Amino acid sequence: MRNHDEVGTSDEPAATTLIAPAGMTRRGWLKIAGASLAMLVSPVGLASTNLVAVRVWPGSGSTRITLESATEVKFSHMLVKDPERLVLDLEGVELNSVIQSLPSKVLASDPLISLIRAGRNRPGVIRVVVELKEEIDPQVFTLKPVASYGHRLVLDLVPTRPYDPLLALIEKSSPMEAAGGDSAPQASPRQESVRREQTPARRDNTPTNRLFTVVLDAGHGGEDPGAIGRRGSYEKDVTLSIAKRLQKKIDAEPNMRAVLTRNGDYFVPLQKRVAIARRVQGDLFVSIHADAFVRPEAHGSSVYVLSERGASSSAAKWLAQKENDADLIGGVNLARQDGHLARTLLDLSQTATINDSLKLGSAVLQALGGVNRLHKPQVEQAGFAVLRAPDIPSILVETAFISNPEEERRLNDNAYQDKMAEAVMRGIRQYVKSNPPANRTTVARLG
Repeated sequence: MRNHDEVGTSDEPAATTLIAPAGMTRRGWLKIAGASLAMLVSPVGLASTNLVAVRVWPGSGSTRITLESATEVKFSHMLVKDPERLVLDLEGVELNSVIQSLPSKVLASDPLISLIRAGRNRPGVIRVVVELKEEIDPQVFTLKPVASYGHRLVLDLVPTRPYDPLLALIEKSSPMEAAGGDSAPQASPRQESVRREQTPARRDNTPTNRLFTVVLDAGHGGEDPGAIGRRGSYEKDVTLSIAKRLQKKIDAEPNMRAVLTRNGDYFVPLQKRVAIARRVQGDLFVSIHADAFVRPEAHGSSVYVLSERGASSSAAKWLAQKENDADLIGGVNLARQDGHLARTLLDLSQTATINDSLKLGSAVLQALGGVNRLHKPQVEQAGFAVLRAPDIPSILVETAFISNPEEERRLNDNAYQDKMAEAVMRGIRQYVKSNPPANRTTVARLG
């Protein structure tokens, strides 16, 4: 007896002899008859479709599987217990080499997937079975064609015990650091998490002994490659490499630590990047990019902060719109978005935070000027969604234009990436020196 999630195979339809009508070549008749036969055997009443690409993106808090096709695919899915499996049925899809390559896309280090099986389950239906390492709450949704992508069927595998960036950060820290001082009693990660959330916070000039947390946001990732250079360089790869270099420099500083919004090649929605920064009680938020412009001669480094009153230039407005479209390209499950959170972040007054962001941006921009030419001599402002944390000074750093062939070459150079990271580090040091850490006001708690 077959398991109810078995991939298996099934008998093909019996062969049919096709005779061309008078006056028509056999090749022409075969083409027409073949299309008609496909219409008849397809379970959705349409000709079968081929998948053109399959991708698996393991992340720190979830794993995403993306199936891309030229036309929309009809599907159904279910969870199966003992052992844990996610079963996906695709109707009217050809069993081609693309879908057969899906098992090879799974890395041994994937936090959630043991293996994937794919094959014909019954006539007209391809079954994909994802064998899991733990229980998940799957988010399965479709995306319309955008940019260079066709129709996409997305499976976000999210553990039922969600990833907590604050606990991960505390567990990475030493017991003394997590407890808050050399002589403080050691606390468990869970106790420390509760203590940090329950302790009243304030923004004043009283110095504290807590670690100064800098959240580093490597732009784009996963389904969203960001800008692409003429030599084929992906912005998402450059930004992650610079962010990791900067993370090491920050972690080497006394009483400072860095947290990455992503530490691998996977997509993180803009809203979630902000939520991560607030969850770990970040003191600064630095989003790292290497954008493209319509003209390849555009060059130089820039720093941007949030604006509540419109963009400071047409170029800043264009860039903000382009960066805010990342969710469309990377793929966000709109049914799961928290409208209340979005309204909270948009409605809160951010005047004080923006002023601090301008100070941080000026310090970083000045330091970048020692490494690269500046695209603009001043910090610019626009409505970047990723900079909307209401109580965390936030900047977006455009390290260079990846669309400029010379800057693309330098952005791929390890030594140059390190110089960029060091320049941002100098700017952060200067800001902290002029604005010593203080207890922060919690404007709105995020769950």
